[in-house]
Amino acid sequence: MVNPSSPKLDPRLVIELHQRLGEAARGAVVTVSPPPGGLRGSQLPVLRAWCGAAGHVVLELSPNRIRVRRGPVADPFADIPGEQRPGTRVWLYTNFDCNLACDYCCVRSSPQTPRAALGTERVAQVAREAAAAGVEQLILTGGEPFLLNDIAELANACTQQLPTLLLTNGMLFRGVRLDRLRTMDRARLTLQISLDSATAELHDSHRGHRSWDRAVAGIRLAKEEGFRVRVAATIPSERLEEARTLRRFLDGLGIPRSDQIVRTLAHRGFAEEGVELSVASVIPEVTVTASGIYWHPVGATDPDFLVTPEIFPLHQAITLVRDRFVEIRAQADTAAAHFPCA
Repeated sequence: MVNPSSPKLDPRLVIELHQRLGEAARGAVVTVSPPPGGLRGSQLPVLRAWCGAAGHVVLELSPNRIRVRRGPVADPFADIPGEQRPGTRVWLYTNFDCNLACDYCCVRSSPQTPRAALGTERVAQVAREAAAAGVEQLILTGGEPFLLNDIAELANACTQQLPTLLLTNGMLFRGVRLDRLRTMDRARLTLQISLDSATAELHDSHRGHRSWDRAVAGIRLAKEEGFRVRVAATIPSERLEEARTLRRFLDGLGIPRSDQIVRTLAHRGFAEEGVELSVASVIPEVTVTASGIYWHPVGATDPDFLVTPEIFPLHQAITLVRDRFVEIRAQADTAAAHFPCA
């Protein structure tokens, strides 16, 4: 309930809002202007509480403009598993250069791609702010993170705050890079290594000659070093039946089925075909790059997936992603209500 001692709202505004919302369809957006002189800052939380008590959703609340979605509005997160809800995980693109040039890389990574590194200080700040914002897992990706001389520092800055997943092609675990791997926290860090097929043909056709051999060697070495290893495969839709053979091969490497991930191609980056993805068609995964916050890691170099160039404060970026997702789902629900199939 609204506290009676709170700053009073102009009754003209309450009457207009009540009338406009009463005439609107559920899920529709109503925009009103405050009375002359605008709203005082102390009145904004009162108006927000009034709308919330009536089941409406405030989309914009400023001294000069008010936008409210007519409720009651269904919980946009109710049908999404907890680990997939926006803000549960945060992705960090440590860099974009790579030792491979996979022909379907969604962010166009290659040996010629500019590094665009986040850097140790920003990664550490993201990790701290993510933990404070209630994030449950950090995911480091690239490019190829093991090209970075400070990859151990980046990984350890993350694992000091939250459980962390590090995506790699698994091909660089030797020499000083193996030494860096060995300094990482085995209890808090999981490695996810890319492997697309049970034999070299398919994998090498997309990732390069002998990349399959070296990836399998990387999986074996990482397990010998005591790391939990997940394996992710990208398989063209017309060859998805090969996933069964791949899973049996991974069983033989000691990778549990729960740590075997199979995905199809996305039509992004270098890929000339694949599933068409948009902001409206995918559940967002908050993604941090040196250029800002993106909607999802699959589009982390594409302008249509850019949410904001401002990384910090991270909790505001996470809130922005969640609010935009709520808006998109509400619009979809509204369209369905206005255009029924029968």
